[in-house]
Amino acid sequence: MNTRPDQPLRLGTRRSKLAMSQSGHVADAVRAITGRPVELVEITTYGDVSREHLAQIGGTGVFVTALRDALLRGEVDFAVHSLKDLPTAQPDDLVIAAMPRREDARDALVARDGLTFEQLPDGARIGTGSPRRTAQLNHLALSLGKRIETVPIRGNVDTRIGFVRDGELDAVVLAAAGLNRIGRGDEATDLLSVDNVLPAPGQGALAVECPASDTDLIAALGELDDPFTRAAVTAERSLLAALEAGCSAPVGAFADLLADGQIVNEMRLRGVVGTLDGSTLVQLSTTGPVPQSYDEAMALGRELADEMLAKGAAGLMGERSL
Repeated sequence: MNTRPDQPLRLGTRRSKLAMSQSGHVADAVRAITGRPVELVEITTYGDVSREHLAQIGGTGVFVTALRDALLRGEVDFAVHSLKDLPTAQPDDLVIAAMPRREDARDALVARDGLTFEQLPDGARIGTGSPRRTAQLNHLALSLGKRIETVPIRGNVDTRIGFVRDGELDAVVLAAAGLNRIGRGDEATDLLSVDNVLPAPGQGALAVECPASDTDLIAALGELDDPFTRAAVTAERSLLAALEAGCSAPVGAFADLLADGQIVNEMRLRGVVGTLDGSTLVQLSTTGPVPQSYDEAMALGRELADEMLAKGAAGLMGERSL
């Protein structure tokens, strides 16, 4: 890290309103820690310019590669990613120096006329670009005795909610964290319980990444790290990696901390894989002591993945088409 106190630290971020908002929050925190100015450097990624659906362009890494290239070229000092966009394999020359405290991990429904999911009519058209959401939303609808039509969509929050405002769709499903970070959480008409719809691994969490060689910056950014968030999302991402699935696969995972009074003593990890029509889900959970190390968190995810594979998860992973 350049130690001149007047030298701005350069934070690489995607250009979207959401990315700029969440990077701005991190920039404020880094300014407070280091006393250094922080400037945002906007970078366009392949995922931002491609109009293809994420499942078709591979999903994994499409929002990340350009930011990482800028880090490796020295054009930015650190970068902020949505953790659910990160590939599970970590490059040797980059390190995730901080995972700040996680926002709401749930999926949010934005529906016409203020409707909740249960109030949606039979045959409702719901927009989502996520196979994971498609599988679980269809399953939830079937459990309520109705059917829905999921419609693949892309675009930023304004574009997606616009489909509902314009009457093209009955509802769209977005990450609650994203709505909250841009100050639009009140537009959600329903927050989908993790008991019904498991989020994407790492959903609601951020990753602050920098070169592995910059020990001073790693130490400074490390003050933003939340150890519980890191343990939870590491277990979730380990499950994803062990299922050999990218972020375009229909895999949901969520680790939450179980407290006895004020003392957190256990972590519960839940995972789900399903067919896109929602007719078949493999959903399992495991509970154990809160991981005290990276290796323990990784082991928790691998163990649950092994159980899911034994229950037939592999046969559901092949579905990629929307």
